[in-house]
Amino acid sequence: MTKPVIGMNADFRSAKGDTPAYSCVAAGYYDAIINVGGIPVILPPYECAEDIENVLDRLDGVMLVGGADLDPRRDGWMLHPTVNLQDPRRESFDRCLMRLVSERRMPMLGIGAGMQLLNISQGGNLMLHIPDDRPTALPHKDPLDPAHRHTLELVPGTIMERVYGDGELRVNSMHHMAVDEVAPGFKVSAICPDGIVEAIESTMSDWFAMGTQFHPEARTASALDIRIFEEFLLGVTEFQGAVRLVA
Repeated sequence: MTKPVIGMNADFRSAKGDTPAYSCVAAGYYDAIINVGGIPVILPPYECAEDIENVLDRLDGVMLVGGADLDPRRDGWMLHPTVNLQDPRRESFDRCLMRLVSERRMPMLGIGAGMQLLNISQGGNLMLHIPDDRPTALPHKDPLDPAHRHTLELVPGTIMERVYGDGELRVNSMHHMAVDEVAPGFKVSAICPDGIVEAIESTMSDWFAMGTQFHPEARTASALDIRIFEEFLLGVTEFQGAVRLVA
């Protein structure tokens, strides 16, 4: 059986002084895809939509990785002082990639900022700073404790319930922005006890798409978190089968 090929974006840093511009991606992302039987391909920040289309023709699914914050001004919101912006070249590429993936209904997984982009690209919106927008929320980012974790509540009948099943669950938490209104065609699949959305998934019959605010690829992840990538590749495989039937 042919292994599915999964494209993933990478972070991008512009040239500064004597330091050249470069792209980078945490190994946990591509290792997770390799470990569940996929072939990861890292995508540079193409600046031409036609080039992205040509690459997508060769992929079976896409994973959007985490990183710094999306620029709220691109979605008509003011810039909050706590926002740590992504490099504009990366964000422009990510948004174009997300649009084309959505149009093609390609299977996709968004993690961290990747889930946030999935949500806003489909008509949802974000809290720009949890302590301001939800003052009673639990801490979701602790600069003194990179391994900070909080409990997770699973929504019955969702992918997240299949992944984790019963029992107490704690996930890593490294964010100050969060999904506010969930996009049409999506539903919440996991939340923090304070109501902050931690995972979403598509309710559309023609599109397998899911996202997690926490980072199942990180060193601070639990042993169960690899199941998220297994579910993603299962969705990719089912999409491959449907495409073959149509062809």
